[in-house]
Amino acid sequence: MIRNPILPGFNPDPSICRVDDDYYIATSTFEWYPGVQIHHSRDLVNWTLVRRPLERASQLDMRGNPDSCGIWAPCLSYADGQFWLVYTDVKRFDGNFKDAHNYIVTSPSIEGEWSEPVYVNSSGFDPSLFHDDDGRKWFVNMQWNHRTESFGGSPKSPAFDGILLQEWDPATKALKGPIRNIFAGSPLGLVEGPHLFKRNGWYYLTTAEGGTGYDHAVTMARSRRIEGPYKMHPNMHLITSKDHPGAVLQRAGHGQYVETPDGQAYHTHLCGRPLPPKRRCTLGRETSLQKCVWRDDDWLYLENGTSVPDVDVPGPFGAAPVEKPMRSEYSFDGRALPADFQWLRTPEPQRIFNLTDRPGHLRLIGRESIGSWFEQSLVARRQEHHSFRAETVIEFSPDTYQQVAGLTHYYNRHKFHAIAVTLHETLGRCVTILSCNGDYPNGRLSFPAESGVAIPADGRVQLAMEIRENDLQFFWQTEGKGAWQRIGPVLDAGVISDEGGRGEHGSFTGAFAGLFAFDTSGRGKTADFDWFNYDEL
Repeated sequence: MIRNPILPGFNPDPSICRVDDDYYIATSTFEWYPGVQIHHSRDLVNWTLVRRPLERASQLDMRGNPDSCGIWAPCLSYADGQFWLVYTDVKRFDGNFKDAHNYIVTSPSIEGEWSEPVYVNSSGFDPSLFHDDDGRKWFVNMQWNHRTESFGGSPKSPAFDGILLQEWDPATKALKGPIRNIFAGSPLGLVEGPHLFKRNGWYYLTTAEGGTGYDHAVTMARSRRIEGPYKMHPNMHLITSKDHPGAVLQRAGHGQYVETPDGQAYHTHLCGRPLPPKRRCTLGRETSLQKCVWRDDDWLYLENGTSVPDVDVPGPFGAAPVEKPMRSEYSFDGRALPADFQWLRTPEPQRIFNLTDRPGHLRLIGRESIGSWFEQSLVARRQEHHSFRAETVIEFSPDTYQQVAGLTHYYNRHKFHAIAVTLHETLGRCVTILSCNGDYPNGRLSFPAESGVAIPADGRVQLAMEIRENDLQFFWQTEGKGAWQRIGPVLDAGVISDEGGRGEHGSFTGAFAGLFAFDTSGRGKTADFDWFNYDEL
């Protein structure tokens, strides 16, 4: 049995690829580095993170990319004895433009080193590469029209100006031949996320429509010729929850078709699981997988007979989900970060953290402010549960209030809560809280604990936060002395979500729990963290 979502927490835009008995899913990572998450499975039930391939400055440099830009909607495929990964690096979010640059990298293996990127085009985002059975390769992406009023969180259908098709020549590593607009989309609008596949002489095109909020959908069309014309699916949308507000899996859309070796049909899609009362998806956009069937009309349908995705879906091989431990304990004893962790934007992580200066510890080097789009020392893992507790211990001796380090529940520069050690003019070394409660565009801070609580001038300090659905409470204690102490009021954890602050379509990544440091004096003050624990509640 498949239990959805199969990739909980921030894992959107799933592109699925099968090679023999191995399945791989690539998902968007936006401004988080390294770029693109690839998970592996052999049963479509249990998935393991195996690679983030965009790991060098020559492949990806997102310094200066705004929130919710960076890597959008990768496409993973396999042909000619190698894997192909197509991705977009989006450089602008607000205003009429997107500045979306599309690239291709390749590798003979998922786990190996990936090639230098080949630039393809910038006409729109969500690129995909289709390998036809005659050996030709076709590149598709949505076309962006900057002449319409589509401003960040307020998308307008005319800006999503159809799906472009052009042949890709692997010999010259360039596009060639005519550019064709092959699909304008359905009346739902906002057509994006194209994927092509071929079956029984038909070219099938699946797209994402309706925006990535509660009207999201997977739309399907087909043609006898790759250039079209494409005829719409009898139901128009293969997968959607837009007319079913009570469904567990909301915002269902943007996915890709896959077949098992014995011909069983499945389709991935992203989804969100909103919390009442405000329907905010605190886990971001997650990845799910639906069982499908082919009917006599050569159209694909969900096996459940509706367009609404299920939480529990029959698996192809009778496998059961492996129960994951409720507690994840992370030490920093190796020379690399634990696999669950990422950082923001920069291809030069040695400037913001290391595990070598003090073995057994993660050393963060205070750089720019929390929320910087350039060089921010923040290392974090995805929130995967609606309720969890995170703890850490920090050694940090600030000599100015401009030096701050601690633990954060983070979404972007406008949406975060943080408990931190710093220095106050009269309190001395203290523990305080910094919050940005969705204040777009100004990003104004609030200080729910006011100046903070005085702590001893030296020694290790333990910091913790408990998130119980929409509520967050911070705690602290001097290591080895006394019990956990609450600090500050209960805060709004629900704002750390796609819908928080600016609202639906204003951002679409996910919540993280992690460690941060900044030093706006420019002196690069360091903070050492011995361990980090994450517990499902």
